[in-house]
Amino acid sequence: MEKITIIGGGLSGCEAAWQAAQAGVSVKLYEMRPTVSTGAHISGMLSELVCSNSLGSTQHNRPSGLLKDECKLLNSLLVRCAEETSIPAGDALAVDREAFSRKVTEHIELKPNIEVIREEVKEIPAAPVIVASGPLTSDSLSRSISLITGEEQLFFYDAIAPIVSASTINMDIAFRASRYKFENETHGDYINCPFTEKQFFTFLEGLLSAQRIPLKEIETAIPNVGLKDKVTFFEACLPIEVMAARDPLALTFGPMRPVGLRNPHTGQRPYAVVQLRQDDLADTLYNLVGFQTNLTFPEQNKLFHLIPGLENAEFIRFGQMHRNTYINSPSLLKSSLQMHSRKDLFFAGQIAGIEGYMGNIASGLVAGMNAARFLKGEQPLVFPLDTMIGAMHHYIANASPVNFQPMKANLGLLPRLDHIPQNKQERGFCHAKRSLNSLKDFLGQDSVNGDQNEKQ
Repeated sequence: MEKITIIGGGLSGCEAAWQAAQAGVSVKLYEMRPTVSTGAHISGMLSELVCSNSLGSTQHNRPSGLLKDECKLLNSLLVRCAEETSIPAGDALAVDREAFSRKVTEHIELKPNIEVIREEVKEIPAAPVIVASGPLTSDSLSRSISLITGEEQLFFYDAIAPIVSASTINMDIAFRASRYKFENETHGDYINCPFTEKQFFTFLEGLLSAQRIPLKEIETAIPNVGLKDKVTFFEACLPIEVMAARDPLALTFGPMRPVGLRNPHTGQRPYAVVQLRQDDLADTLYNLVGFQTNLTFPEQNKLFHLIPGLENAEFIRFGQMHRNTYINSPSLLKSSLQMHSRKDLFFAGQIAGIEGYMGNIASGLVAGMNAARFLKGEQPLVFPLDTMIGAMHHYIANASPVNFQPMKANLGLLPRLDHIPQNKQERGFCHAKRSLNSLKDFLGQDSVNGDQNEKQ
């Protein structure tokens, strides 16, 4: 049986391993945890979620929802595991982190032609391989990647939101509700902590004056690689203190926006609100939605207890920040996720410049399928540009290599519709219908031209 090495047991690595194994390929899946820690993960389970427990919207006309639908058509293991371990989150697919990771780990470890090896890979082997080492790639592997790619590593800083114990939230102040669903106020999927205008500006003043952890203290130096010195934040996941420093009212239009909510205690819309989302099946833990931060732990402990309803809350985990590493994919990869200069080497997930949990799953799916096809002497799959999975991978292979940043699923990646409805939701449904029909037609083809969408 043909063999392939996969480096990294995260979302993309596990999906890649499953897809390759399903195609009849023998897989060696390397995961360095728990022997070598990343500093962000807390367990040794595969596909452990770190930053959030939400895999994004389930609505079919939203980018993340469309990507889920496409991955389900392609028999994604991880989407199935996510649905089987889902917890209430309104229109989003959120999971119990531990249950999700445990289920993925069981599937991967019990698959006959997947061997899970718990050790660090320090160099990329001279054999068919998928690098899915994620944003926290170790120093030694980063050096090996740099030597092979001949490129500077790129990086941006990402952050993790805090988690609180549900039993310590003051529900005399906080309230349950989902946006715009007033008839279900007492049974909403989110816990909302409402601010008056005075409370918000007191919180804002504390936030702007709070001490941050110097980035140089959380950055792992990688000598002889030539990392850029400029600090770059991922714009879709900014720390709250960075948003507030840019514009004092930015939070009220971002993670603290009050639109679509009404406080049942007062009958009024709050000036601002912090939403908490269920984090486990037992309904004992909640994470602060969009509250990524790089404040010191003492500052977080002081500041977050100013949030109405969290005055006496027990914080199970404070926010953290870490460096995410990714390659300059437009100058290195094809849409099939193969390297231009080495056809037996694939990159998948965040290290390839794909952002978001669902994007990582989709990327692993593409890499696993194509690595298996490569080993069988078949042309790699390049999905149609009018599908979300095709558009994302076309983007990272064809974007400008100058100032390249990771990309997440969004409707702007898709080609224009022939007839564009004025209603935004209707446009989303039209894109979704076209994408799913295109994918179904593509999968029904007897033969596939692997280079049909590649740049010439």
